[in-house]
Amino acid sequence: MKKIVAYKPLPDDVLAYLHKHVEVVQADAAQHDAFVAALRDADGAIGASVKITPAMLDGATKLKALSTISVGFDNFDVPDLTQRGIVLAHTPDVLTESTADTVFSLILATARRVVELADWVKAGQWQGSVGPAQFGVEVQGKTLGIVGLGRIGGAVARRAALGFNMQVLYTNRSPNPQAEHTYGARRVELAELLASADFVCLQVPLTPETQHLIGAAELRAMKKSAILINASRGATVDEAALIEALRNGTIHAAGLDVFETEPLPVDSPLLSLPNVVALPHIGSATHETRHAMALNAAENLVAALDGTLTRNVVNRDVLRK
Repeated sequence: MKKIVAYKPLPDDVLAYLHKHVEVVQADAAQHDAFVAALRDADGAIGASVKITPAMLDGATKLKALSTISVGFDNFDVPDLTQRGIVLAHTPDVLTESTADTVFSLILATARRVVELADWVKAGQWQGSVGPAQFGVEVQGKTLGIVGLGRIGGAVARRAALGFNMQVLYTNRSPNPQAEHTYGARRVELAELLASADFVCLQVPLTPETQHLIGAAELRAMKKSAILINASRGATVDEAALIEALRNGTIHAAGLDVFETEPLPVDSPLLSLPNVVALPHIGSATHETRHAMALNAAENLVAALDGTLTRNVVNRDVLRK
């Protein structure tokens, strides 16, 4: 029986499914040496939120498949895995809708100052009718600029166009005819998107090209009234430049589910800015979706070890070898 390492706690039924197909060794990735030793003796591994470096895989000669319980795979050196003949699987489809909900909650929360005003009420500040000091800005009918119109970006576009009558602009490596036809989305260069959008929403994976994609110059190119939404990866934004822009009124506000360092340090200036909504990377964090992701990742791993996995593969070149 093949042996796999589970380095994240899994739901009971998902563990039961794995036990039917493989021998499961549970490991704590925080115990680095023990974790690496477990990988050296395994055919596969399943988990999330842990950086797996090439050095950690040296000596793991039996390892044939890694399955991440996430859509993002920036915790892995993909070319190195491909060279070693290790399949990397991910869970791109099952978390699309819950993550798009999180993105839209950030759009609404920043525009209508939901978190700030809820705290204001709890602090006993609501003494009479609200006035301009508590007003927010409209969401419906505004222009949403989506940087990266893949699965999640497309689901955000659907909510925006059909639910909130928003104009949708997008940048993407390739056109998205379905979004153009169904949601009236218009593909533009990043410069035009930044200049025109009332909400700039980042939906790109973290790659060398997207690292600090939004820096001081891009923030200056946005409208003063614009709101930045980031639920992709923290490092797609230059956080120091963002803090500066939010302090100076270069942009209006930011809704953030991701940060350059996670958990966000308690001394981060972002936490003292009233025009920031900060969430603890909850993109796909619903009971239903996290369960579906764990099950999907387990199925991916079993199929990869059987040599039958055809979808959800990050490095398809391995399959061609």
